Amino acid sequence: MNNVTVQLQDVCKEIKGKKIIKNVSFDVYEGEVFGFLGPNGAGKTTTIRMMVGLMGISSGDIKIAGYSIKENFEKAVQQVGAIVENPEMYKFLSGYSNLKQYARMIPGITEERIEAVIELVGLEKRIKEKVKTYSLGMRQRLGIAQALLHEPKVLILDEPTNGLDPAGIREIRDYLRRLAREEGMTVIVSSHLLSEMELMCDRVGIIQQGELLDIQSIKDFVHDDSTLYELQVTPVEEALSILHSMDIEATIVKNKLHASIERDNMPEVISLLVEKKISIYEVREQSKTLEEKFLEKTSSKKGA
Repeated sequence: MNNVTVQLQDVCKEIKGKKIIKNVSFDVYEGEVFGFLGPNGAGKTTTIRMMVGLMGISSGDIKIAGYSIKENFEKAVQQVGAIVENPEMYKFLSGYSNLKQYARMIPGITEERIEAVIELVGLEKRIKEKVKTYSLGMRQRLGIAQALLHEPKVLILDEPTNGLDPAGIREIRDYLRRLAREEGMTVIVSSHLLSEMELMCDRVGIIQQGELLDIQSIKDFVHDDSTLYELQVTPVEEALSILHSMDIEATIVKNKLHASIERDNMPEVISLLVEKKISIYEVREQSKTLEEKFLEKTSSKKGA
């Protein structure tokens, strides 16, 4: 397992006596893209603001590369590059001049480092042009370049694909994956775009109403032990009764059976249906999407 670079330990945030972040704890590893997933107003941005030092922690602690945000703030935030909300740029200056202005605030950033981040985000051809001529995707990439100038160990992005067209979203997604894989950087991304998280992240943490509901790898999250199958059978009502007698969750949708069955049990189910003279025309596996799983998690929490 790679090194832990970010640790949240029982983090709480109270505003006017109301607890809006409730005992959130998780670890994020080197070279990982971690998705922070939740509906708008769930507490994603508040948690990120605490991680980058823009908002105080009421209780608990956050450690970045081993440094506590509470006890060693300066050292901790030096390890972080971040874009919270949207990257702010001087639109009348070129991309290169924007990076130069930012570099003046941090000692030790060389011309070579500026050139390296420009290449890293793929802006070599347009970097000398004014930012006002850039597309949204290019501005996001310039923002990421700015966040990477001081060689942070952790990159934190709040809704990085907001407002982008599909090509821009794919561009940012591919770039973040490459950054984690090739540079060994820890990337934390918050979003409510489920399909994006599925394609971008290694693991996701689901937050709702300030509580962390679950953390899972994308692979486990989308493909759990129980798989959804669609069965085209006749007579369908009789087949449904047989599945119910086996304690299998099933329903009839548009004259087809939808059943949640563990993969290893599927041969036994088919054998029994055949034995009971059920005609089977088609069995199709239907993986649940991240959206379906997300709604399952959040709706079960609401009902609790």
